[in-house]
Amino acid sequence: MRKTVFTFFAVCAALLPAAAAQLVRGPYIEDPTQSTMVLRWQTDEDTPSWLEYGPVPRCNQLMTITPSSTSHKAILYGLVPNQDYCYRLYVYNQAKDGVQVPLEGSFRTLFSPERKEVKFLALGNTGAPQPVAGEDGIIPPDFAAEARRALAARMKEKKADFFIHTGNITHSGLNADADREFFTPFKEVLARNPLLVALGPNEYGPDRAQQSSKSFLRANYSNFHSMSWGTGTPKYYTFDTANARFIFLDANAIYGAVWAPSLEEDSAQMKWLKTALTSNVEGKWKIVVINAPLYSTGPITPNNEAASKLIKLFENYKVNLVLQGNSPNYERTFPMFRGEPNVRGVTYVTLGAAGLEPQKRITGDSSTARYVAAYHYALGEIVDRKLTLKVFDQTDNQIDTIDIYLR
Repeated sequence: MRKTVFTFFAVCAALLPAAAAQLVRGPYIEDPTQSTMVLRWQTDEDTPSWLEYGPVPRCNQLMTITPSSTSHKAILYGLVPNQDYCYRLYVYNQAKDGVQVPLEGSFRTLFSPERKEVKFLALGNTGAPQPVAGEDGIIPPDFAAEARRALAARMKEKKADFFIHTGNITHSGLNADADREFFTPFKEVLARNPLLVALGPNEYGPDRAQQSSKSFLRANYSNFHSMSWGTGTPKYYTFDTANARFIFLDANAIYGAVWAPSLEEDSAQMKWLKTALTSNVEGKWKIVVINAPLYSTGPITPNNEAASKLIKLFENYKVNLVLQGNSPNYERTFPMFRGEPNVRGVTYVTLGAAGLEPQKRITGDSSTARYVAAYHYALGEIVDRKLTLKVFDQTDNQIDTIDIYLR
């Protein structure tokens, strides 16, 4: 196999400029299923790439080559459920007579229903502007960058099956800011954990209330992340793994994003949501991910319009956990039912400070079980009928833990 690949590179080398390409983003993983996975990466100049992959530890069992480009995407087919895979990514060396030392990573396909264990990482609000010099000409410390690096260093040590982002990947929504604010600091985490995102208002850009913003999401967010699971993606989608269903919603129409899907009763997203909550869900966990906080005592107040459309629905269809973002803090509610703490209710967890500066609690409310103003991430684990969510700060101090049991 290696002889074939080096022959391919040797043929192509004669047709390309002398400089070697460098990876500037990735590799990172997205769009997981039980039988496929997507790997993406970017190089600073046009080049073909060579990707070896296979079930652990046979990382070179299969091979795919992407054509010469700066934006690369490899769809891996024929995988099997519940399986760990590893891969090696190569581009040309400086002399173009071979390849550079490979970048290595691994991933796990989604689990089949009989498998009742799954782990996931989660955080939100990685976007934060870069500090600028004050009147004295001094640039203040970039605490957001320090926090992202610290969180990523802790997260890469945790074993998980995928990586949930509750939205606001960058402060601007621009693809140009995505490396500094997300892909570079979390590079090692993304190399082995498929990325799943609940869109935040930042993803729709600063002019999201204007009709002229229609192309913003496609030109920026869709340039680095896409999903293929339904007509609503990448805006809303669902997937099953093991005995859990994860449902990602888009509430940004309520934040003024004119091109975001509606949450009105007869909208496509709401009809889809009811189906996702009721179709083939027997014995499954129902976990919703949404950027808009439905309960919040932090600086971003509850999105009352979204809450009025969703909370009762979640209660009626027995959602177990809602992961939410936007507000720059960590907050967990008691299980809530009809506006009161109740063991029959839904637990809401805000994961919103992985870059944006954490803020103190603004108001008090009987719904709040735990509130911490700290940079943080979460590690969730489902084992059959028990879900444990552990939340850590940037020093890996555990700031909260919660156990939820399947009703």
